Amino acid sequence: MRLAGERLVSCVGTLYRRPYTTTRRYYQELQPKQTVEKPIKKLMVANRGEIAIRVFRGASEMGIRTVAVYSKEDKLATHRLKADESYLIGHGLPPVAAYLNIPEIVRVAKEHDVDAIHPGYGFMSENADFSQAVIDAGIRFIGPKPETVRKMGDKVIARETAIAAGVEVVPGSDGPITEWEEAQLFCETYGYPAIMKAAYGGGGRGMRIVNNKEELRDQFERAHSEALSAFGNGALFIEKYIKNPRHIEVQILGDHTGEVSHLFERDCSVQRRYQKVVEIAPAAHLDPSVRERILSDAVKLTKSVGYQNAGTVEFLVDSQNHPWFIEVNARLQVEHTVTEEITGVDLVQSQIRIAEGKTLDDLGLTQEKLGCHGAAIQCRVTTEDPARGFQPDTGRIEVFRSGEGMGIRIDAANAHAGAQISPYYDSLLAKVISHADSHTSAVNKMARALTEFRIRGVKTNIPFLLNVMHNEAFSKGYVDTSFIDNNPSLTQFKPSRNRAQKLIHYLGHVMVNGPVTPLATVLKPADITPSVPLTPLGPPPPGLRDLLQREGPKGLVKVINAHEGLFLTDTTMRDAHQSLLATRVRTYDLKRISPYVANNFTDLFSLELWGGATYDVALRFLYECPWERLRALRAEIPNIPFQMLLRGANAVGYTSYPDNVIHRFCDLAVKNGMDIFRIFDCLNYLPNLLLGIEAVGQAGGVVEAAMSYTGDVADPSKSKYDLKYYVDLASELVRAGTHILCIKDMAGLLKPEAARILVDALKTKFPDMPVHIHTHDTAGAGVAAMLAAAAAGADIVDCAVDSMSGLTSQPSMGALVASTQNTPHDTGLKMKDVSKYSAYWEQARNLYGPFETTTTMRSGNADVYINEIPGGQYTNLQFQSYSLGLGDQFEEVKAVYAEANQLLGDIVKVTPSSKVVGDLAQFMVQNKLNKKQVMDQASELSFPSSVVEFMQGYIGVPHGGFPQPLRDQILKGAETIEGRPGESLPPLDFDALKTSLEEKHNTQMTDEDVMSAALYPKVFDDFVVFEQTYGPVEKLGTRLFFVGPHIAEETEVELEKGKTISIKTLAVGDLDDATGKREVFFEVNGFMRTIYVEDKAQTATLSFHPKALRGVKGSVGAPMPGHVIAINVKEGDRVEKGDPLIILSAMKMEMVVSAPTSGLIKGLHVNLSQKLSAGDLLIDIE
Repeated sequence: MRLAGERLVSCVGTLYRRPYTTTRRYYQELQPKQTVEKPIKKLMVANRGEIAIRVFRGASEMGIRTVAVYSKEDKLATHRLKADESYLIGHGLPPVAAYLNIPEIVRVAKEHDVDAIHPGYGFMSENADFSQAVIDAGIRFIGPKPETVRKMGDKVIARETAIAAGVEVVPGSDGPITEWEEAQLFCETYGYPAIMKAAYGGGGRGMRIVNNKEELRDQFERAHSEALSAFGNGALFIEKYIKNPRHIEVQILGDHTGEVSHLFERDCSVQRRYQKVVEIAPAAHLDPSVRERILSDAVKLTKSVGYQNAGTVEFLVDSQNHPWFIEVNARLQVEHTVTEEITGVDLVQSQIRIAEGKTLDDLGLTQEKLGCHGAAIQCRVTTEDPARGFQPDTGRIEVFRSGEGMGIRIDAANAHAGAQISPYYDSLLAKVISHADSHTSAVNKMARALTEFRIRGVKTNIPFLLNVMHNEAFSKGYVDTSFIDNNPSLTQFKPSRNRAQKLIHYLGHVMVNGPVTPLATVLKPADITPSVPLTPLGPPPPGLRDLLQREGPKGLVKVINAHEGLFLTDTTMRDAHQSLLATRVRTYDLKRISPYVANNFTDLFSLELWGGATYDVALRFLYECPWERLRALRAEIPNIPFQMLLRGANAVGYTSYPDNVIHRFCDLAVKNGMDIFRIFDCLNYLPNLLLGIEAVGQAGGVVEAAMSYTGDVADPSKSKYDLKYYVDLASELVRAGTHILCIKDMAGLLKPEAARILVDALKTKFPDMPVHIHTHDTAGAGVAAMLAAAAAGADIVDCAVDSMSGLTSQPSMGALVASTQNTPHDTGLKMKDVSKYSAYWEQARNLYGPFETTTTMRSGNADVYINEIPGGQYTNLQFQSYSLGLGDQFEEVKAVYAEANQLLGDIVKVTPSSKVVGDLAQFMVQNKLNKKQVMDQASELSFPSSVVEFMQGYIGVPHGGFPQPLRDQILKGAETIEGRPGESLPPLDFDALKTSLEEKHNTQMTDEDVMSAALYPKVFDDFVVFEQTYGPVEKLGTRLFFVGPHIAEETEVELEKGKTISIKTLAVGDLDDATGKREVFFEVNGFMRTIYVEDKAQTATLSFHPKALRGVKGSVGAPMPGHVIAINVKEGDRVEKGDPLIILSAMKMEMVVSAPTSGLIKGLHVNLSQKLSAGDLLIDIE
């Protein structure tokens, strides 16, 4: 407690006591004295950041030489570079303490002939001992006299002075308090709520509202700690809290003659954490009588103490329009800029002139000469992330572009590309000030300027500020201190996409660390841009989809049955590249050729371009959203039906899902542009097929139920899958409501004679049912088989454009078109169009050299009739064999594949059953096992998980049942599933999954995103993290995506229609051994940008603090950069959700990290005073 007759004085964080002078003597000291004008020649600013620069600029315009001081952490700060001279201070001191070191600052000033010091704001701007030390050293202090600072800085004396001057004050404590019991006594006297604030500083530091006695002690300790950190003195002042007032302050200037002028008022009601965010001048809709009273009280109060230089008198105006004095800030304020704009007065230069001995009259600043012109707004742009509760962000500014133009002023410091934002100081990056003839016009100017800002590398509050500007109440000038709390929509915004910067991070990553998509061969993507054939502008001609949209699936069936020629389905955009290029073809190249296809291939039945493996690969390896691919291609090709591959009850996944997932998937696919669903099951398991048929039918899609073909219906010795088997299966599918029957020959086993027999049988039994044939050309007989099928009555056959056909792909489109010309099966397509289409893909295929099947497969191979390897799997099996070191044994792998198939019971082989066979085959080759050895040793072997799950029944029941006793030997007692695997699964809660995803990834999720997560949980999580890190990589050219750019290469990237960026790669720097990073240099739209990329090969040997696991509630990470100031738990403690765990401090703000869940402290990963980055692991809760 303060003793009677004593005052507390701060000196670099130390408190000592000095007896009070009497009030009478104090006033005698403040009487005007004769002052001799003495020009200032060299001025030091004992501060940093934008205020130091602001003062330097004002002084330079007056011809005064400037001096900066800076801490070690500020050695690259802009303010020291803006001064004529700059000197390091605070060696060995913490970052903030460097600027609180009175003796050293005065010593530096004396050594370098400084004759005046400006304190700026914050730090020691209201420290009377500092101003006294400056004066005692024979240096002028640009600010109020020390005694004035003491009187106004001591909130108790300031209150007493206000009362003596006839100014009403809010009830408050009699003096500074240093113990929480003192606060308790005040609250017991005046009641709750109360507000505590730093006794020796402002700016919202150390300010806390106390609503009840339960939170009093904790809030007091937090406020005390913050005040001590910010001002070197933790003493607090407590007063009654007025709810939802307007915060109005008056700018004053006083001279040595005792004259004081006000420069009108500012409205500072828009606040967060008691810190001003947006300031307005003059205050809109302020009652004229209230305004007059406030202005008069401000002048009356400051005159009563003989106030000299600049200061601010602050008031709260309650809901009854009653003004209450709260304090005087005896310094220049952050928001002084808006006053300068509306009055035309340079407050900094006025401060300097007054310190030189000028009077207000000399400066033309007497009250009658001052006027208010227009309206001004100041926004404080801070490095805080509004999407994460305004947590301070740190790091390197990679891009800085400000908004400018008429009526816009920017006061900034370290606001430039390359600046390093540290956690040691205030998060203020720049002050943006708009000035116009009215408040509304000033709002519009500010919104425009903020929209023009581009800041990358650190998060800023600009999205929040824009929401403030767009708020109707703010734009009309109606605000109070509850404005932000009463408008939660201010913190709801669409985050900046930051696409260009993310893309150069991706390119830099690839240049330093190599491809993100594993390359399967030694071939590199060709350095070419495939030529797109000339395509007319405007909408394409109508096609079958137009009819389908009008008449539905039944109308489409009528058209198929009435059609005299042969319909073709083009698989180039899906199965062809799955078979030849490991499914790696990107949307970028598909989209470029799409307009040509839409204009020249309207006679196609459909384009197969989605589903199957493309969904998984798009997310896992190409980092594209498969739904965006579907929408993008539909926008380019509105007239041709799209077709997809649906794995029955597995949708586009490799496992079983709840039934509602399959239904929702089909519904979304139709809504996103899909038309025809080829529904198959890898075992022809009817219950799985029926689910798919039902889901597609209810979604409104065209049902094309497929029978996966294996065996040989023309060979009587192969009796398991004979003609009767397929006709009976077809009968079930027709009964289930299919619109089209499909024979899906995934391995290319359908020989011409077998095609004739099977199609003839189907058309005989179901004459009105369209028949669609799919095959692979692995053996080279694909065209012959399709012609035979057509001759037997097939309505539609699959093919791929010539340059993407053959081998394990589909038969050649050009061959089929040419072979059927001038016959009853004419396709209607023109050879010249096919040739141009083929030429594009012949060039584009060279971009995918790393995945080219021809590196290992030079020609077709008829041994497929023996091993029965599906075409889509053939190349993948080759790549897998090479990656496992079995490349030289691939012939053996193929032979063993046939043995593995027999071991499993001669099953239908298509994804995922074909993977089961392939995994078993490679397992056998690796372990040098033959069929007999597997059967003999099955109970002792550890089989691949896919084989075990197959035997358990996870993908269905094969025709003829599971092989015994091999099944029991492999399972070794593991549980089995009876019936359809997904039938027993509970429905998926899509809403809960969406909420979980949005919490985990801190972004909004669409229904399509949720579906991707339902099908591929981990793959989707990885995709989202990748996209958030590297942006829309699908916009990059294919070579750039796979292997990155060449040095000095310039490329254009179209982000969206009408928005293209130019990226030029300049250089990759040497390794920084300390960080394990390399600097990579780019030009973006002609502006230099540099980024730092971690060299993974080098950092593998370095030690870094672990990161918290995303989405794991018990893995508690640092919510912001900073250092640990308190640890409240230890390993083994039990905590409840919400318990305080650790307290962090950054940018002079403290944050309590609470337990996100209840449990035991399993691991404590930090120590006191440890510096942390955002996301660093703090605690593991189990």
